[in-house]
Amino acid sequence: MSSEAAVAPSCEGGTPRPPRPQAPSPLARARALAPQIAAAADDIDRERELPEALVEAMVSAGMFRLLVPRAIGGEEMDWLEYLDVVRTIAEADGSVGWCLNQGAVFATTSACCSEPLAREVWGDPRTVVGNGPPKGCTSVPTDGGYLLSGRWMFSSGCRHANWIAALTVEDGVRLHMLPHDEVTFVDVWQVQGLRGTGSFAFETDGLFVPERRVMHNYGSQREPGPLYVVPQHLLFACGFGCVALGVARAGLDATIALADDKRPRFVKRPISESEVVQHQIGKAEATWRAAKALLHETVGNVWESVRATGEITVEQRIHLRMAGTHAIRQSMEAVDIAYNLSGADAIFASKAIQRRFQDAHVITQQVQG
Repeated sequence: MSSEAAVAPSCEGGTPRPPRPQAPSPLARARALAPQIAAAADDIDRERELPEALVEAMVSAGMFRLLVPRAIGGEEMDWLEYLDVVRTIAEADGSVGWCLNQGAVFATTSACCSEPLAREVWGDPRTVVGNGPPKGCTSVPTDGGYLLSGRWMFSSGCRHANWIAALTVEDGVRLHMLPHDEVTFVDVWQVQGLRGTGSFAFETDGLFVPERRVMHNYGSQREPGPLYVVPQHLLFACGFGCVALGVARAGLDATIALADDKRPRFVKRPISESEVVQHQIGKAEATWRAAKALLHETVGNVWESVRATGEITVEQRIHLRMAGTHAIRQSMEAVDIAYNLSGADAIFASKAIQRRFQDAHVITQQVQG
């Protein structure tokens, strides 16, 4: 770069103008949010939803628009960098990390629906969409649209969403976009971990959905960016792998901190000085780092290829699925080691390892695990 290009244009009198401040990166924004998330963790777990103030902060930081196409005002960020954002948020709280990935990845739907629908839903910078798998759901054609009935389960983040997406697969795949107040929510979320996701079910009974809010090409690609070449279910898989890694990192760090103060009965030395404990911590650390390395290497290789070719192969799809699931499973293994080393401290709800243990095990039981 020439010296002329590096200096800001001069104002009158020859004094250089100060350079324009750069907007913080998504990762910097995530790190700035982390203390607020951690401080709200108990409330999130107890109330089984994200506090309004936290949702507002995440929306203001653009967290739910990280993968929305630039053409409709989103960030369309680098995929590898996105994984770092998810892991950072999940370290602060697993439920928040889960809701972030759920909302941000589902927003890639804006790259395959019609542009008018994309702008109606995601043109609003505050939009968060909840969704869930269908269970006995029907979509019956009628004049000007469809009559939608059924129940959809596991709608993570639905309580802070302003739109709901309802998929039906009978008689052709259709995705119906519904304003939040048009559905009935059912509290089925009495669970052991990830309680803060508030993954309620939602129902409709003969709800009229206008044709303009129904997608018949769910999964196709309208936007040209490489991010939208990667199938959405694999974006979910790798993102949830990073949620698990973030949860495990927090659990390991909590146990390492505990080990400096924890002393077995009738023993003067803290357990951090025990060779057995050091060996187990090393094993957990290696397990975590290896899983993270595999996921990031796999995503990095596929991302480089997709950016160069505009295509993704069957083999690459397999590798992504493997790496995402491996990260989830190995994160659970690392958390289990940390939990067992924590002894009786691990059973108390006030201890960080307890919630991480619960969250890690619930993550393994969902479809990506």
